Amino acid sequence: MKKIILLMAMAAAGLSGCDRRPAPLKIDNALTADEIAAGRLTPEVMWKMRRAGSSSLSPDGTRLLYTLTDYNMAENRGVTTVWTEEIATGKCRQLTDGTSNSAAPQWSADGQSVWFLSDRSGSMQVWRMATDGTHARQITGAGGGEGIPDVEGFGVAPDEKHIWWVQTVHVAARKSSDVHNDLPESKARIYDDLMVRHWDYWDEGDYRHIFVAELGDGLVTGGKDIIGAEAAWDAPLAPYFDMAEIAWNPAGTKLAYTCKPLTGTAYAVSTDSDIFVYDVATGATENICKPRTAPKGECAGEAGEVRDLPDEMPGYDKYPVWSPDGEKIAFRSMRRAGNESDKERLLVYDCTTGATEDLTEDFDYNAMNVVWDGNGELYFIAPIEATHQLCRTALTDGEAEVLTRGDHDINAFTMAGGRIVAEVCTISMATEFYEINPADGAMKRISEINRPVYDAVKMGEVQKRWVRTTDGKQMLTWVILPPDFDATKKYPVLLYCQGGPQSVVSQFWSYRWNFQLMAAQGYVVVAPNRRGLPSFGQEWLDQISGDYSGQNIRDYLSAIDDVAREPWADADRMGCAGASYGGYSVYYLAGCHEKRFKAFIAHCGIYDFDSMYGETEELWFVNNDYGGPYWDPKNATAQRSYANSPHKSAAKWDTPILIVTGEKDYRIPYTQSLEAFTAARVRGIPARLVEFEDEAHQVFKPQNSLVWNREFFGWLDKYVKQE
Repeated sequence: MKKIILLMAMAAAGLSGCDRRPAPLKIDNALTADEIAAGRLTPEVMWKMRRAGSSSLSPDGTRLLYTLTDYNMAENRGVTTVWTEEIATGKCRQLTDGTSNSAAPQWSADGQSVWFLSDRSGSMQVWRMATDGTHARQITGAGGGEGIPDVEGFGVAPDEKHIWWVQTVHVAARKSSDVHNDLPESKARIYDDLMVRHWDYWDEGDYRHIFVAELGDGLVTGGKDIIGAEAAWDAPLAPYFDMAEIAWNPAGTKLAYTCKPLTGTAYAVSTDSDIFVYDVATGATENICKPRTAPKGECAGEAGEVRDLPDEMPGYDKYPVWSPDGEKIAFRSMRRAGNESDKERLLVYDCTTGATEDLTEDFDYNAMNVVWDGNGELYFIAPIEATHQLCRTALTDGEAEVLTRGDHDINAFTMAGGRIVAEVCTISMATEFYEINPADGAMKRISEINRPVYDAVKMGEVQKRWVRTTDGKQMLTWVILPPDFDATKKYPVLLYCQGGPQSVVSQFWSYRWNFQLMAAQGYVVVAPNRRGLPSFGQEWLDQISGDYSGQNIRDYLSAIDDVAREPWADADRMGCAGASYGGYSVYYLAGCHEKRFKAFIAHCGIYDFDSMYGETEELWFVNNDYGGPYWDPKNATAQRSYANSPHKSAAKWDTPILIVTGEKDYRIPYTQSLEAFTAARVRGIPARLVEFEDEAHQVFKPQNSLVWNREFFGWLDKYVKQE
C-alpha cells in the first residue's frame, strides 16, 4: 500500500519512475509569535520538536552519523533524514532530503561512505552514498516495482563482502482464500493453534527472516534465507523486530542472531529465545545457549555442534555482540523461564571452549546496550535509581563500575577512536548528544537539536523525593512542578501510574506521556517508582508478580498522600492517570481511593483479568504476572490475582473516568476498555470513551496525538482543575 500511494503521488506530480523525485515534505518547526509569547509547552509545540536517533561514530571517532525525524501536522506524517556532525567543530550536514524516508545509517569500514535504508525507489531498500550525501546508489531490490519486499533492517559485513537483511516471507496458509483457493473473495482467518495475533497484527502466515548474500557491484536481488523457508517464526524476535539482535563477527564470516524456534501454544507460553551462530562458508548453524544439536532447518542450516554448558538457559537470551578478536560473544540473558522482566545478565560465551561466564552476577541491575571497547572491557547501560547510567566491566575481574552520575537517561551510546557519544534525555529535555569522558564519566553536550524550543518554553522544576512506604521502605518519586511555580498558591495534583508493569519511571522524555507537558497545563505531577519497577534491585522489581493489587497499590497512595500534605498541593483537586498496567492501576484505585481523586484517566488498561487471559497474546506474561490461568483452583497465587480483578470492585466506583483505547491493541484488547466504559455508564458515572481505530497500545500518529492530548487535558480541566 505504501508503494502504491507513493507511485500515485509521483504520477499526480507528473513524475515517472526514479528519474525525478517528489517535492520534499514541507517542515516548519518555527514557533509562532503566539507560542513564543506564551512560553509554554503545548502538544502543538511538542510536535514541532525534532527527534534524534540512530547515532554512530565514524571509525576514527571524528564524525557522528545520526537521523532526525520531523513532522508535518497538516499532512499527518513525518520524514526521517540522515545527518552528520563534525565533533570538533559542531558543524552539521544534512545528507538526505525530505523526498523520502531514510533510516538505519551505518558507516562503511573505511568511513568514506554511508550505508542506509531509503524508500526513494518505492520500497524500503539498502542504499550507499558518499559522506556528503552524493552518489547515492541502490544496493538491494530491483527498482521499486510491484512485488519487491521492503528491507526492514540490514548489516554489512566488516570486510564488505556480504550483507544480511531482514524481510517478510510467507510461510503458512492462514487466510480462507489460501485454504479454500476456489473462494478467492472470502474473508476469514483460520487457525488450529496459538498465537493468532501479536501486538498489533494478525498472524496471516508472514514472518520476518534473515537473508545473507554476497555484495558485488550490481543490485543484490537474491540471498539465502538462513532461518529456513518453512520456518514459522521470526528472527529478530516479534513483535519489535529489533535489528540489534543480529551481529556480524569481525571477520565477516559468521553471523550471530536471536531466535525463538517455537510455534503454536509452545511459543505463546515461552520466553526461551537463544543465540544462534551461522557460518557463511558452510551454512551450518550452532545454538550456543543449549547443550543439544539443533535439528536441520531449526533457525537455519545444518545440525550444529553440541556444547557442554554450565546450566540450561530457559529464559530470554538476546543481543549478541562479538569481541574485537571474534573469539567471544557477549549477550544478555534472563535466567528464569517465562519471566520477561527477570534480571538481564551480561554473559560472555567463549567460542573455543563453549564456556559461558556471568559478568554481572554481583551487580543487582540490568545490563543493556553492550559494547566491547577493544581493551578487554565491556561498556553497557544500566537502570540505577530511576536513571540510566553508563557502566563498564572487565573480563578479568567482572566487577561492574558505574561510570556516569546524574539525573538523566543514557538511552544509547557509540564508541570509536577513543571517544564515546551518547543519546541522552531528561524529563525536561528530549534526546541530545553528549560526549562522555571514558576516564571519569564527565559529560559534555555537543548538540543543540531543539534549542529554539528550550529558549522559548519554560520547563517546570523536577524534584527528587524519597517517600516512606507503608512497609517502611524508601521510594523515589519524581515531582514535577508547573513553570513559574509559586509556593504560596495551591495547585491541582496528578498522580501518574506507570505501565509495564516492570518499566522504570526514569528521566525519560516521552512524546505520549510527557510530564513537563502535564506540568505546563498547571498540574503538579507525582510520578512514583512503586514496587515492581527496575533500577532498585531485583527484589523491588519482583514484588509485583502475582500481587498486582498489593504493595505497589499502597505505594501509589503513599506517594500521593505525601505530596498532598504540602501547603501548595490542593488535596481537594487531585486526578489519577495511567496506561497499560497503569490503566489497570486506575481501574483498581477507582474502587478503593476513598474520595482522594476527582477524576481518572485509563489508557488501554486491564479491567477484567478473566477475559484478559483469553484475549491477550503473550501468555508467558499473564502466566508469570497473574500466577497462571483462572481455571486452576489449586493455584493460590492465580486465584488471588483473579479475585482482585478491577471489574469486581466496579460497584464501588463513584468518580468520573476517561477511557482511551486503540482498536489494533492486541496486548490489552480494546474490549477491556469497552467493559470498563459499560460498567461506568450503566452505574451512572460520568465517563467518556475515546477509541482510536488506527492505533494499537500506544498513540503515534500526529493528529491522533493532538486528539489524545485535547481529550486528556479537557477531562482533567473539567473535573480536577475547576475549583
